[in-house]
Amino acid sequence: MVNLRSAREIRLMRRAGLVVWQAHEAAARLIRPGVTTGELDAAVEAVFQRYDATPLFKGVPGKIPFPAATCVSVNEEVVHGIPGKRVLKEGDIVSLDTGCRVGGWCGDAARTHAVGTVVPEVQRLLDVTRGTLELAIELLPKQALWSEVAERLARFVRESGFSVVDQFVGHGIGRDMHEPPQVPNFCNATTRRNDFRLRPGLVLAIEPMVNMGKKQVVGRSDHWTQVTADGKPSAHFEHTVALTSSGCQVLTGPPVTDEEHGWLNEARAAP
Repeated sequence: MVNLRSAREIRLMRRAGLVVWQAHEAAARLIRPGVTTGELDAAVEAVFQRYDATPLFKGVPGKIPFPAATCVSVNEEVVHGIPGKRVLKEGDIVSLDTGCRVGGWCGDAARTHAVGTVVPEVQRLLDVTRGTLELAIELLPKQALWSEVAERLARFVRESGFSVVDQFVGHGIGRDMHEPPQVPNFCNATTRRNDFRLRPGLVLAIEPMVNMGKKQVVGRSDHWTQVTADGKPSAHFEHTVALTSSGCQVLTGPPVTDEEHGWLNEARAAP
């Protein structure tokens, strides 16, 4: 059962998306050699506290509840990295994935950053993964079915010489972080069997994860962190995106209207 959101509900989701964007901006300003992954998570959580937003990731059930507001994954870590004392070094890449709930509605986004200067092939991995997300957003209003988008994404990554992670997918989002449908970045028999129509009101968290080497991913003993099986770097980009009658709206992007700037300032100043 895929939920279609009204224009009013999408406006409310945009507030959560703006806070997620603000949190990513705060963490990005800190990224440099010598910073710990725990400091990045603390910057994200501080933004959520200022806006009275509830972190979506903190306490997610597992063998151990996820202990942080942000998944911070470095180099070969694909997703679900636990932030802590690890110190970033020149040439690393670091993926930040976080989300929050504001007024009962959710937003979720991820970015991968270079730490200082990275080698050209790693920079190309970041560019291709970001480009995969941008391609999905471009195609969303132009195609009838998600499988048509997913097939183009997989081809783009493959032709770039990289691999799409197929053990994790995007998702619908709304009142809850994870709602139907599943949103894969690849196309196979399962994708087609679980396909869905692209209609106004659809809100998706689209999140390509791309590996420099092979697609296989394995879990670490901390019960959360997922790493590439071959130890090569991985990148991750995600936006919460609403499909409307006039096109796509990136809900986790920067403020674009005076009203959005005003809401951010007022919400931050509220007691």
